Amino acid sequence: MNTADQLDHRAAVAAEAARFADLVRGADMTAPVPTCPGWDLTDLTRHAGSVHRWFSVLLRRRIQAPPTSRDVDLRLPERADGYADWLAEGAAEAAEVFADTDPDAPMWVWGADGHARFWVRRMAFETLVHRVDAERALGLPSAVDRALARDGVDEFLVNLPYAALFAPKVAHLRGADRTILFECTDTNGSWPVRLRPDGFGVVADDAPADAAVPADAVVRAPAADLLLLLYGRLDRSAATVETGGDAELLDLWFANSEF
Repeated sequence: MNTADQLDHRAAVAAEAARFADLVRGADMTAPVPTCPGWDLTDLTRHAGSVHRWFSVLLRRRIQAPPTSRDVDLRLPERADGYADWLAEGAAEAAEVFADTDPDAPMWVWGADGHARFWVRRMAFETLVHRVDAERALGLPSAVDRALARDGVDEFLVNLPYAALFAPKVAHLRGADRTILFECTDTNGSWPVRLRPDGFGVVADDAPADAAVPADAVVRAPAADLLLLLYGRLDRSAATVETGGDAELLDLWFANSEF
C-alpha cells in the first residue's frame, strides 16, 4: 500500500514550493483564502514558509524527543511583495538540509514512521495542499500529479491516528469495528480504515485473512480528488466523488478527520 519509497519527496517539496512562489509573486496578498477561513494570501504564505523553516530545524538537529519550543528565526520579509522570494529561500534552505540528511536516520516524529524521511514526506504534502489553497484564493484551477496524490492519500490515512496532538477531533473516530474503504478510481490504491472502540487505523496488507470484512462505507475518487477531499479542500458532493454505505459512519469520519 505504501508508495513512499517510489517517489522523490525532496524533489516534490522543491517543485511545489516553486509553484507556490510563482503564484504569489505579484499577486494581491490581501486576497482571502476560502479554504482557510480567516486567512489571506499573506497568512497562507507565511504559514507555508514557516513550516519549511521549522521542519528544516527539526531535520538539522535530528531531534529524538518532542521539541519544547517552536522558536525559529523566520526572517520574515518587511513587505508583502517579498513573500514570494522568502518562500523560495525557505525551500532552498530545506533542500540544503535534505542533502545533508540520511532519510533513514532515526528521529522523533508525530506520525507512524520514526525516521527523517517522515518530515520530508510531510513537508511535500503540506506544501502541495497549501499551493492548492493559493490557487483557490486566486481563482485558478489546480492539478496534482496522480502518483504523488496517491502517495499523499496513503500518508494522510496512515498518519492520521497519531494526529491528536494538533487535531484533537480524531479522538472521536471510534466505532464497533466499522470499516471505511477509500479507493482511487484512476490508479491502484485501496485503504480499508477500521474504527474500533479504542482507536482507528488502516488495516495492514499483512493482516490475517479473517480480519478482512466487507466495508461498511466506501469513498472513491480519482487520486487527486481523494487527496483534496481528505484534506477538506473538496466536498464529497463533488461529481468525481462516489460514496456509499453507512451515511452516519461517513458523517462521523468527515466531521472529525481534517487537519
